[in-house]
Amino acid sequence: MICFKGGTVVSAKESFPADVLVDGERIVRVIRAGEQADIPAGAEVIDVTGKLLFPGFIDAHTHFDLHVAGTVTCDDFASGTAAAIAGGTTMIIDMGTQYRGETLREGMRNWLDKAAAGVSCDFSMHMSITDWNEEARLQCQDMMDEGITTFKVYMTYDTQLTDKEIFEILQRLREVGATTGCHCENAGMIDALREEFMKDHRAKEVRSHYLTRPAQAEAEAIHRYLRLAEVADCPVIDVHLTCEEGLNEIREARKRGVRIYAETCPQYLTMDDSLYELPGFEGAKYVIAPPLRKKKDQDALWAAIASGEIQTVCTDHCAFTTEQKKLGIDDFRKIPGGMPGVETRGEVMFSEGVVKGRITKEQYCAVLSENVARLYGCYPGKGVIAEGSDADIVVLNPQGKKTISVKSQVSKCDYAPLEGTQITGTIEQVFLRGKKAAEDGAVVTPSLGRFIRRHPPDVAL
Repeated sequence: MICFKGGTVVSAKESFPADVLVDGERIVRVIRAGEQADIPAGAEVIDVTGKLLFPGFIDAHTHFDLHVAGTVTCDDFASGTAAAIAGGTTMIIDMGTQYRGETLREGMRNWLDKAAAGVSCDFSMHMSITDWNEEARLQCQDMMDEGITTFKVYMTYDTQLTDKEIFEILQRLREVGATTGCHCENAGMIDALREEFMKDHRAKEVRSHYLTRPAQAEAEAIHRYLRLAEVADCPVIDVHLTCEEGLNEIREARKRGVRIYAETCPQYLTMDDSLYELPGFEGAKYVIAPPLRKKKDQDALWAAIASGEIQTVCTDHCAFTTEQKKLGIDDFRKIPGGMPGVETRGEVMFSEGVVKGRITKEQYCAVLSENVARLYGCYPGKGVIAEGSDADIVVLNPQGKKTISVKSQVSKCDYAPLEGTQITGTIEQVFLRGKKAAEDGAVVTPSLGRFIRRHPPDVAL
């Protein structure tokens, strides 16, 4: 038995001084200050005076061991989940993929096999649908029965679906009680711009990446996706929202009664498109899709988190080494899109959000833990420090300071996008189901993770 003594428990609604009693894998008592309670003899007492206790963070958008762009992401499930737990994330939901020609069940098995080598935090998966047919339609229910209760569709890349297919998927997911996230970008607009840039001999310019994926391409696709959802009467999620134009489309859809939930990522809150103008090939490190936007977009997204218009902040962790990025050194279209982020999300969001007064610590808890657990069907087992919940606990020192550096990074990626950033608010200890899994940014007990079966999402969030 463990007693976390003297800390401040944070939830999405309130913060309060309390002792937290853990027995085995579960929280058995939250003892608020002033309440009378005896700590059982023999309990291990962990002094967390002056520290904040958060429910373990959940990252519902990762890409581990993903075959894409002619290569494979440098973080597999072993290294990716180790990076996650080191940064306070006690559960990830990876983007499992049904590649064309596969069934949904085959895609699920492939992803479970990837994770079989060992995971250091709990995990689940969404099922990305890329081959829509009658068998896939029937197997949507099979996924629900397996505890995979959310899906993903794409409006761009070679995994893109037609509007007809997306609409039919939304209708089917409404029937089975599921929801889906969508990568929203207008593929036709992007392809036309790319062809134009290639004719103009701008193939070797990294900046061509963001110039051919404008905010309007994202906003138009969000608009179309939400119109499909409106007619299908299915709740949906817009993943990695980047821009004010897209946010305005979400606002208008909500006025019409569309049940739309929004996710953004730390990179869109802390970096901007000026990074694509770095000399040489340096800007390739920041090639992601959708790309980084303007400072005004950052401000709009922070304000939307504070107002509750954005429900979750996940990472889209999709890491490639600098050598892998060089696959596109002569053709910007071939630069693998993605960057690491699962390891730094917790501290970056606290330092840039809470410490700088952009959001409260309760809002921070909501978008990193509780809202994610509710939306993705694992609350109240996850996402809250409460009696009966899993003892996934992050001990954060609000006065702690550090500097982000690739030298101390757990991820296999050989660069840190926010290298040199000064952080206030450091994660000192991470507990996964009652066992200390990480301390001061290092994994101390690996391979504690397990697959989490999820229930249907809470679309009343």
